[in-house]
Amino acid sequence: SGPSDERVDKYYAANSIIPSLQKEKDYTVDEKQRTAVLTEEGVARCEKLLNVANLYDPVNMEILHCLNQALVAHKLYHRDVEYMVKEGEVLIVDEFTGRVMPGRRWSDGLHQAIEAKEGVKIQQENQTLATITFQNYFRLYEKLAGMTGTADTEAAEFDKIYKLDVVVIPTNRPMVREDRADLVYKTEREKFEAAAEEIAECHKRGQPVLVGTVSIEKSERMSALLKKRGIPHVVLNAKFHEKEAEIVAQAGRKGAVTIATNMAGRGTDILLGGNPEGQARAKADPETQPEEYAKLLTAFREAFEREHQEVVALNGLHILGTERHESRRIDNQLRGRSGRQGDPGTSRFYVSLEDDLMRLFGGDRLKNMMGRLGMEEGVPIEHRWVSKSIERAQTSVEARNFEIRKHLLEYDDVMNKQREAVYSLRRKILAKEGLRDYLFETAESILDWLLEQYFPAEGEPDLPGLQTQVQHYFGLSLEDLSLNLEQTAQQELRDAIWKAAVAKYEAKEQRLAPELMREYERIVMLQVIDNQWKDHLLSMDHLKEGIGLRAYGQRDPLVEYKREGFEIFSAMMDRVEDEIVRYLFLLEPAVQQEEKKVARREQSYSYSAPEKEEKRPGKTVVRKDKKVGRNDPCPCGSGKKYKKCCGAGS
Repeated sequence: SGPSDERVDKYYAANSIIPSLQKEKDYTVDEKQRTAVLTEEGVARCEKLLNVANLYDPVNMEILHCLNQALVAHKLYHRDVEYMVKEGEVLIVDEFTGRVMPGRRWSDGLHQAIEAKEGVKIQQENQTLATITFQNYFRLYEKLAGMTGTADTEAAEFDKIYKLDVVVIPTNRPMVREDRADLVYKTEREKFEAAAEEIAECHKRGQPVLVGTVSIEKSERMSALLKKRGIPHVVLNAKFHEKEAEIVAQAGRKGAVTIATNMAGRGTDILLGGNPEGQARAKADPETQPEEYAKLLTAFREAFEREHQEVVALNGLHILGTERHESRRIDNQLRGRSGRQGDPGTSRFYVSLEDDLMRLFGGDRLKNMMGRLGMEEGVPIEHRWVSKSIERAQTSVEARNFEIRKHLLEYDDVMNKQREAVYSLRRKILAKEGLRDYLFETAESILDWLLEQYFPAEGEPDLPGLQTQVQHYFGLSLEDLSLNLEQTAQQELRDAIWKAAVAKYEAKEQRLAPELMREYERIVMLQVIDNQWKDHLLSMDHLKEGIGLRAYGQRDPLVEYKREGFEIFSAMMDRVEDEIVRYLFLLEPAVQQEEKKVARREQSYSYSAPEKEEKRPGKTVVRKDKKVGRNDPCPCGSGKKYKKCCGAGS
């Protein structure tokens, strides 16, 4: 993605209004679908506050878009959960890994809305320059394979999307970790208090504990509770990721308490008793102080071996999850930090009815069961039925998320065909394969179309229209062809125009040298394709946003998206061809004498209309309005294509 030219002050204006709106009255929020929308009353209130007559008037669409994004930013995106603020910058936090994603920004104005909400400097809105889904990206490889400890729960998706089977390989040593049933509390406060009590007990007897949280906010809340109890601990989240290796290496030491987001649940090997290499490396650099490092390593190995035996006797590393994640894979990855290579270990998840998973997806059956059992303050429910209900909720969320990914892939498959066509053309241009041939073939097809429209074999010719178009594309005057146009056949006129265009282009090539001309062709073609592709992606985004409404008219949105997407793509390719031909046939590079010695890439060039031989100079073609492509809808509103309507006779 790259910056767009949009102004950013409108986001501050939209942000100032949201706090004054009331839930249910002025807006509604659906956390399950991740949507927030203004009600009619809310729209009227915003119009009054902004002093705008009608927010849905086309001239006010930008401020309406900013209001919608500001509402989403305030009600669905939370600091230290989906994002964090560091040094005046809003950074996205990956919910699955718990890691910050530097350089990544939400598109369509959402990131700007969050920046306005947090009171930091608003950066320019991003516009998509290239796009591809992970699924289609992976499909670019001829062979696909992978290894992970948590693929079995997603076996159906691997089969459906990639046609890959999942094979379960037995563990090297028998897994002896004890996975205890979930403890379910009525409120989140009770759950955290109970979790803190269990951590205190483990710490007292010396058993190391790894506490898994779903967000930075929850990890800091748990840390505050442990501080109150005077329990020493370390926190590993996106704010302290620099110390990750050091923290994780010592998380298995006797009495250690480590609070972590999902960062610690992936690809880390926590050794019971601690990591002697890490401890020795902290005291001496193995490269600059090899002797000191070797001495320390030997000492630490002996001490850590004794500590290892003590931790094994205490039942190994205890995993305490403070919340169930939407995906079972994430929970399994957290549990998988304990009981590695035959070591002992225990795990338990603490859950409350106020957790997002339970609140949104737990279902009424589980809540009713809790009510019948008469939950009391601080008393948990521990039963395999409860764990099964939670797993069912997770399964339903995973199925829903899979449907969303599959649906997204179906739409991206349409874009993928277009992407392949554009990128294959780009690759040929980058490799300078047949640039001149491509240009001439395209120019000939445009000339044939012009003659068909303005000089048909049968019917009245439109000579002024043809003159305008030939001048527009090729910089030629029909008067220079030495033909009696009234009595000339279409083929004869075509041959004459084409011969003059080719002669003019070859003369320009001789002045510049063929090799330099190929470089100009490459630069111009790439610029035109990139600019048009960028605009095309924006058009396809807008089409996708509203295409779902076609279902109300008993039409399949996917079929409609394919049909209209093809029409938009065809029009885009027409514009690419038009601009490539026009720019290159009208291009007159101005090469300075002193720059001739400089490498080809550093030659300066400019676009201008060419000078006619022994005639007055031609005028530079300046387009004031947006050019209408041959296959675009006619601007007159007839519903026909331009080439079949006003473009046929103008």
